[in-house]
Amino acid sequence: MPRTRSRRVAVNTVSALLAAAVAAVAMRPGLLTDHLPDGLPFLRTEAVDTLPLPAASERPSAAPAAEPFHRGPTRAEPFRGSPALRWADGAAGITLPGARATGGLDRAQVERGLRATRAFLIASNLDPATLRGERPQAALDLIDPSQRELLDDLDAALAKPSKKHDPVTMFSRFDPAELVPAGAVVKTRGRMTYEAGEEPGSVQIHADYTFVYPVTRARVDADQVERTIVRRLLTVAVNDPARYVVTPGKLGIVEYGQHIYNSSCVRFDGFLHPLFPDDAPDSELSGPAEDPYDRSTPGTGPQAESCAPVTRT
Repeated sequence: MPRTRSRRVAVNTVSALLAAAVAAVAMRPGLLTDHLPDGLPFLRTEAVDTLPLPAASERPSAAPAAEPFHRGPTRAEPFRGSPALRWADGAAGITLPGARATGGLDRAQVERGLRATRAFLIASNLDPATLRGERPQAALDLIDPSQRELLDDLDAALAKPSKKHDPVTMFSRFDPAELVPAGAVVKTRGRMTYEAGEEPGSVQIHADYTFVYPVTRARVDADQVERTIVRRLLTVAVNDPARYVVTPGKLGIVEYGQHIYNSSCVRFDGFLHPLFPDDAPDSELSGPAEDPYDRSTPGTGPQAESCAPVTRT
Protein backbone atom coordinates (compact mmCIF):
# COMPACT_ATOMS: atom_id res chain seq x y z
CA MET A 1 0.00 0.00 0.00
CA PRO A 2 1.11 3.63 -0.53
CA ARG A 3 2.03 5.81 2.41
CA THR A 4 2.22 9.37 3.70
CA ARG A 5 4.60 10.79 6.27
CA SER A 6 4.13 14.33 7.55
CA ARG A 7 6.24 16.56 9.71
CA ARG A 8 6.80 20.21 10.55
CA VAL A 9 9.94 22.24 9.79
CA ALA A 10 10.80 25.74 11.04
CA VAL A 11 13.00 28.18 9.12
CA ASN A 12 14.60 31.46 10.16
CA THR A 13 14.51 34.02 7.36
CA VAL A 14 16.69 36.97 6.44
CA SER A 15 14.04 39.34 7.82
CA ALA A 16 13.85 37.38 11.09
CA LEU A 17 10.51 35.81 10.20
CA LEU A 18 9.76 32.32 11.49
CA ALA A 19 7.83 29.97 9.20
CA ALA A 20 6.78 26.33 9.29
CA ALA A 21 6.86 23.85 6.44
CA VAL A 22 4.95 20.63 6.09
CA ALA A 23 6.33 17.48 4.55
CA ALA A 24 4.10 14.67 3.42
CA VAL A 25 5.67 11.56 1.99
CA ALA A 26 3.68 8.79 0.35
CA MET A 27 4.44 5.37 -1.06
CA ARG A 28 2.76 3.46 -3.87
CA PRO A 29 1.30 -0.02 -3.81
CA GLY A 30 1.80 -2.59 -6.55
CA LEU A 31 -0.97 -2.16 -9.08
CA LEU A 32 -2.29 -5.36 -10.54
CA THR A 33 -3.11 -3.59 -13.78
CA ASP A 34 0.53 -2.57 -14.38
CA HIS A 35 1.31 -5.87 -16.08
CA LEU A 36 -1.91 -6.64 -17.96
CA PRO A 37 -1.34 -7.35 -21.67
CA ASP A 38 -1.33 -4.25 -23.83
CA GLY A 39 -3.49 -5.98 -26.43
CA LEU A 40 -6.62 -6.22 -24.31
CA PRO A 41 -9.27 -4.12 -26.09
CA PHE A 42 -10.55 -2.44 -22.94
CA LEU A 43 -7.02 -1.19 -22.16
CA ARG A 44 -6.25 0.47 -25.47
CA THR A 45 -5.25 4.10 -25.02
CA GLU A 46 -6.29 5.74 -28.28
CA ALA A 47 -8.87 7.85 -26.41
CA VAL A 48 -6.35 9.31 -23.93
CA ASP A 49 -5.82 13.02 -24.51
CA THR A 50 -2.09 13.67 -24.89
CA LEU A 51 -2.24 17.34 -25.94
CA PRO A 52 -0.10 19.53 -23.65
CA LEU A 53 -2.00 21.54 -21.08
CA PRO A 54 -1.75 25.35 -21.15
CA ALA A 55 0.32 26.92 -18.39
CA ALA A 56 -1.47 27.07 -15.04
CA SER A 57 -2.80 30.56 -14.35
CA GLU A 58 -4.63 29.75 -11.10
CA ARG A 59 -5.05 26.96 -8.62
CA PRO A 60 -7.34 24.24 -10.04
CA SER A 61 -10.72 23.64 -8.43
CA ALA A 62 -10.39 19.84 -8.39
CA ALA A 63 -7.95 17.00 -8.94
CA PRO A 64 -7.43 15.86 -12.55
CA ALA A 65 -9.72 13.07 -13.67
CA ALA A 66 -8.47 9.51 -13.63
CA GLU A 67 -7.15 8.19 -16.93
CA PRO A 68 -9.82 6.20 -18.82
CA PHE A 69 -7.40 3.31 -19.38
CA HIS A 70 -5.19 2.70 -16.39
CA ARG A 71 -1.87 1.13 -17.29
CA GLY A 72 1.36 1.67 -15.43
CA PRO A 73 4.57 3.29 -16.67
CA THR A 74 7.15 1.60 -18.89
CA ARG A 75 10.62 2.59 -20.04
CA ALA A 76 9.16 3.63 -23.39
CA GLU A 77 6.23 5.46 -21.77
CA PRO A 78 7.29 6.55 -18.29
CA PHE A 79 4.24 8.81 -17.82
CA ARG A 80 1.66 6.36 -19.12
CA GLY A 81 -1.46 6.36 -16.95
CA SER A 82 -0.51 9.64 -15.25
CA PRO A 83 -2.07 13.12 -15.58
CA ALA A 84 1.52 14.33 -15.90
CA LEU A 85 1.57 12.98 -19.46
CA ARG A 86 0.10 16.33 -20.52
CA TRP A 87 2.29 18.46 -18.24
CA ALA A 88 5.25 20.49 -19.42
CA ASP A 89 8.74 19.02 -19.63
CA GLY A 90 11.09 20.17 -16.90
CA ALA A 91 11.92 23.86 -16.70
CA ALA A 92 9.37 24.67 -19.42
CA GLY A 93 6.72 24.13 -16.76
CA ILE A 94 8.08 26.91 -14.54
CA THR A 95 6.65 30.01 -16.20
CA LEU A 96 6.84 33.50 -14.73
CA PRO A 97 4.03 36.00 -14.23
CA GLY A 98 4.50 39.43 -15.75
CA ALA A 99 6.59 41.67 -13.51
CA ARG A 100 5.28 45.02 -12.31
CA ALA A 101 6.37 47.54 -9.69
CA THR A 102 5.11 46.23 -6.33
CA GLY A 103 5.71 46.85 -2.63
CA GLY A 104 8.16 49.68 -3.22
CA LEU A 105 10.27 47.66 -5.68
CA ASP A 106 10.45 48.64 -9.32
CA ARG A 107 9.57 46.29 -12.17
CA ALA A 108 13.18 45.29 -12.81
CA GLN A 109 13.73 44.33 -9.16
CA VAL A 110 10.58 42.21 -9.13
CA GLU A 111 11.58 40.52 -12.40
CA ARG A 112 15.03 39.69 -11.03
CA GLY A 113 13.39 38.14 -7.98
CA LEU A 114 11.07 36.04 -10.14
CA ARG A 115 13.94 34.84 -12.30
CA ALA A 116 16.04 33.98 -9.25
CA THR A 117 13.14 32.00 -7.77
CA ARG A 118 12.77 30.08 -11.01
CA ALA A 119 16.50 29.39 -11.07
CA PHE A 120 16.30 28.10 -7.49
CA LEU A 121 13.45 25.71 -8.33
CA ILE A 122 15.34 24.39 -11.34
CA ALA A 123 18.58 23.92 -9.39
CA SER A 124 16.74 22.23 -6.51
CA ASN A 125 14.41 19.93 -8.44
CA LEU A 126 15.49 19.54 -12.06
CA ASP A 127 19.25 19.87 -12.30
CA PRO A 128 20.65 16.43 -13.29
CA ALA A 129 23.50 16.71 -10.78
CA THR A 130 21.05 17.45 -7.96
CA LEU A 131 18.84 14.54 -9.00
CA ARG A 132 21.75 12.10 -8.90
CA GLY A 133 22.61 13.15 -5.35
CA GLU A 134 25.39 15.68 -5.88
CA ARG A 135 25.65 18.82 -3.80
CA PRO A 136 23.09 21.38 -5.13
CA GLN A 137 25.56 24.24 -5.03
CA ALA A 138 23.75 26.38 -7.61
CA ALA A 139 20.64 26.38 -5.42
CA LEU A 140 22.58 27.04 -2.23
CA ASP A 141 24.35 29.97 -3.88
CA LEU A 142 20.99 31.67 -4.50
CA ILE A 143 20.11 31.78 -0.78
CA ASP A 144 21.10 35.02 0.96
CA PRO A 145 24.30 34.36 2.96
CA SER A 146 22.73 36.18 5.91
CA GLN A 147 20.44 33.16 6.37
CA ARG A 148 23.25 31.40 8.16
CA GLU A 149 21.04 29.14 10.27
CA LEU A 150 19.17 27.82 7.25
CA LEU A 151 22.37 27.30 5.28
CA ASP A 152 23.97 25.51 8.22
CA ASP A 153 20.93 23.23 8.51
CA LEU A 154 21.08 22.41 4.80
CA ASP A 155 24.82 21.76 5.00
CA ALA A 156 24.24 19.41 7.93
CA ALA A 157 21.48 17.61 6.03
CA LEU A 158 23.66 17.12 2.97
CA ALA A 159 26.72 16.03 4.97
CA LYS A 160 24.95 13.71 7.41
CA PRO A 161 21.28 13.11 6.57
CA SER A 162 18.90 12.20 9.37
CA LYS A 163 15.21 12.39 10.19
CA LYS A 164 15.76 15.85 11.70
CA HIS A 165 18.05 17.08 8.94
CA ASP A 166 16.86 15.61 5.65
CA PRO A 167 17.93 17.29 2.39
CA VAL A 168 14.87 16.00 0.49
CA THR A 169 12.83 18.61 2.36
CA MET A 170 14.43 21.12 -0.03
CA PHE A 171 16.09 19.11 -2.82
CA SER A 172 14.93 16.22 -5.01
CA ARG A 173 17.67 13.57 -4.85
CA PHE A 174 18.03 9.90 -5.79
CA ASP A 175 20.85 7.49 -4.95
CA PRO A 176 22.52 6.70 -8.32
CA ALA A 177 23.69 3.36 -6.93
CA GLU A 178 20.05 2.39 -6.42
CA LEU A 179 18.03 4.27 -9.07
CA VAL A 180 18.41 5.91 -12.46
CA PRO A 181 16.00 8.11 -14.42
CA ALA A 182 13.58 6.35 -16.75
CA GLY A 183 14.16 8.74 -19.64
CA ALA A 184 15.42 12.30 -19.70
CA VAL A 185 12.16 14.07 -18.82
CA VAL A 186 10.76 15.25 -15.48
CA LYS A 187 7.19 16.53 -15.76
CA THR A 188 6.37 19.85 -14.09
CA ARG A 189 3.22 21.81 -13.33
CA GLY A 190 2.46 24.74 -11.07
CA ARG A 191 2.41 28.50 -10.84
CA MET A 192 4.19 31.46 -9.32
CA THR A 193 2.60 34.57 -7.81
CA TYR A 194 3.84 37.58 -5.89
CA GLU A 195 2.56 40.34 -3.65
CA ALA A 196 3.79 43.27 -1.62
CA GLY A 197 5.47 42.30 1.63
CA GLU A 198 4.30 43.45 5.03
CA GLU A 199 6.98 46.13 5.16
CA PRO A 200 7.77 48.80 2.52
CA GLY A 201 10.43 47.83 0.01
CA SER A 202 9.63 44.13 0.10
CA VAL A 203 7.94 41.60 -2.16
CA GLN A 204 7.02 38.01 -1.37
CA ILE A 205 7.06 35.45 -4.18
CA HIS A 206 5.01 32.27 -3.80
CA ALA A 207 5.86 29.18 -5.86
CA ASP A 208 3.75 26.00 -5.90
CA TYR A 209 5.02 23.30 -8.29
CA THR A 210 4.67 19.55 -8.62
CA PHE A 211 7.45 17.45 -10.17
CA VAL A 212 6.98 13.88 -11.41
CA TYR A 213 10.10 11.70 -11.53
CA PRO A 214 10.02 8.32 -13.33
CA VAL A 215 12.85 6.05 -12.20
CA THR A 216 13.99 2.47 -12.52
CA ARG A 217 16.46 0.36 -10.60
CA ALA A 218 20.12 0.84 -11.45
CA ARG A 219 20.53 -2.58 -13.07
CA VAL A 220 21.04 -3.46 -16.70
CA ASP A 221 18.13 -5.91 -16.56
CA ALA A 222 15.72 -3.56 -14.74
CA ASP A 223 12.44 -3.03 -16.54
CA GLN A 224 10.06 -1.85 -13.81
CA VAL A 225 9.39 1.91 -13.75
CA GLU A 226 8.00 3.80 -10.78
CA ARG A 227 7.17 7.46 -10.29
CA THR A 228 7.97 9.62 -7.28
CA ILE A 229 5.91 12.82 -7.12
CA VAL A 230 7.05 15.91 -5.22
CA ARG A 231 4.99 19.03 -4.61
CA ARG A 232 7.13 21.98 -3.54
CA LEU A 233 5.70 25.07 -1.85
CA LEU A 234 8.14 27.95 -1.52
CA THR A 235 7.86 31.56 -0.36
CA VAL A 236 10.83 33.87 -0.78
CA ALA A 237 11.38 37.51 0.13
CA VAL A 238 12.93 40.02 -2.25
CA ASN A 239 13.95 43.07 -0.24
CA ASP A 240 15.25 46.44 -1.38
CA PRO A 241 18.99 46.51 -0.52
CA ALA A 242 18.69 50.28 -0.03
CA ARG A 243 16.42 49.65 2.98
CA TYR A 244 17.46 46.24 4.31
CA VAL A 245 20.70 44.46 5.10
CA VAL A 246 20.44 41.89 2.33
CA THR A 247 22.64 40.65 -0.49
CA PRO A 248 21.48 41.96 -3.90
CA GLY A 249 20.44 39.18 -6.25
CA LYS A 250 19.96 36.61 -3.47
CA LEU A 251 16.75 35.14 -2.08
CA GLY A 252 15.49 35.17 1.49
CA ILE A 253 13.64 31.91 2.18
CA VAL A 254 10.51 32.78 4.17
CA GLU A 255 8.99 29.30 4.25
CA TYR A 256 9.09 26.05 2.36
CA GLY A 257 7.02 22.90 2.40
CA GLN A 258 6.88 19.63 0.53
CA HIS A 259 4.56 16.72 -0.11
CA ILE A 260 6.49 13.72 -1.37
CA TYR A 261 4.58 10.73 -2.75
CA ASN A 262 5.92 7.22 -3.31
CA SER A 263 9.01 7.39 -1.15
CA SER A 264 9.97 5.47 1.96
CA CYS A 265 8.55 6.66 5.27
CA VAL A 266 11.42 5.29 7.32
CA ARG A 267 14.64 5.84 5.36
CA PHE A 268 16.43 9.11 6.09
CA ASP A 269 19.65 8.82 4.11
CA GLY A 270 19.12 11.99 2.05
CA PHE A 271 17.49 10.31 -0.96
CA LEU A 272 14.01 9.60 -2.26
CA HIS A 273 13.13 5.90 -2.28
CA PRO A 274 10.11 4.88 -4.38
CA LEU A 275 8.38 1.60 -3.68
CA PHE A 276 8.34 -0.93 -6.53
CA PRO A 277 5.59 -3.56 -6.84
CA ASP A 278 7.82 -6.36 -5.58
CA ASP A 279 9.15 -4.39 -2.58
CA ALA A 280 7.98 -5.26 0.90
CA PRO A 281 6.13 -2.43 2.72
CA ASP A 282 8.48 -0.59 5.05
CA SER A 283 5.93 0.78 7.55
CA GLU A 284 2.31 0.64 8.63
CA LEU A 285 -0.27 2.81 6.92
CA SER A 286 -2.31 5.40 8.77
CA GLY A 287 -4.47 8.37 7.86
CA PRO A 288 -6.70 9.14 4.86
CA ALA A 289 -5.53 8.49 1.30
CA GLU A 290 -4.08 11.37 -0.72
CA ASP A 291 -4.03 12.08 -4.45
CA PRO A 292 -0.53 13.22 -5.50
CA TYR A 293 -2.00 15.05 -8.50
CA ASP A 294 -4.57 17.05 -6.54
CA ARG A 295 -3.29 20.62 -6.63
CA SER A 296 -6.65 22.15 -5.68
CA THR A 297 -5.70 22.55 -2.00
CA PRO A 298 -3.14 25.07 -0.70
CA GLY A 299 -1.07 22.22 0.70
CA THR A 300 0.33 24.38 3.50
CA GLY A 301 -1.63 23.27 6.58
CA PRO A 302 0.20 21.47 9.41
CA GLN A 303 -0.24 17.70 9.58
CA ALA A 304 0.50 15.12 12.21
CA GLU A 305 3.29 12.70 11.34
CA SER A 306 1.81 9.73 9.55
CA CYS A 307 2.31 7.22 6.76
CA ALA A 308 -0.95 7.25 4.82
CA PRO A 309 -2.00 5.79 1.45
CA VAL A 310 -2.08 7.59 -1.88
CA THR A 311 -4.65 6.94 -4.58
CA ARG A 312 -2.31 6.80 -7.60
CA THR A 313 1.14 7.62 -8.87
